Amino acid sequence: MNFSSQLIVQCLYFFLPAYFANMTPPVLRFLGIAEFLNKPVDGGRKFRGNDIFGDHKTWRGLILGTLVGFLIYVVQKLLYVADFFQAISILDYSKEPLWLGILIPLGALCGDLLFSFIKRRINLEPGESWIIWDQINYVIGVGFVFFLIGKLADIRIWVILLVFTFILHVIINKIGFYLKINRAEW
Repeated sequence: MNFSSQLIVQCLYFFLPAYFANMTPPVLRFLGIAEFLNKPVDGGRKFRGNDIFGDHKTWRGLILGTLVGFLIYVVQKLLYVADFFQAISILDYSKEPLWLGILIPLGALCGDLLFSFIKRRINLEPGESWIIWDQINYVIGVGFVFFLIGKLADIRIWVILLVFTFILHVIINKIGFYLKINRAEW
């Protein structure tokens, strides 16, 4: 497999809507923005005695995280007219529909929700470390979306995203923890 530096940059650029969607919920919580949406997605309901997702998975994070990711995608579409941005793009943004800009961040956040559901089933508390899965759950969510729509089947893209997202997630969360934006250090 050829993992060129250009392909790595293209993968990271492609994944910006998902990265921003994933970073949005803790930033919104920290800033106290849109408190009226700070309601659990699961409505506090239980499944087999445990929370479905947990109180920390809110409509604020899901809705506004998707919106922020969508806005990043729109910016990518607008920048695509420049040669530089065409060179670092995996997608031909001039031909991609706007709804893809909703599916990417929504897939990321739904991947996070799915793994929160699994964590509750194996009795891990919100914020409790589940190394590897906590760092890559949103890559899996977006990968599933692209599998369903039949795009980006190149396995190299997903390997790069899994490896680099794991590393970036740990670094960004440590920074967020020290800035008191994130509750968990990992």
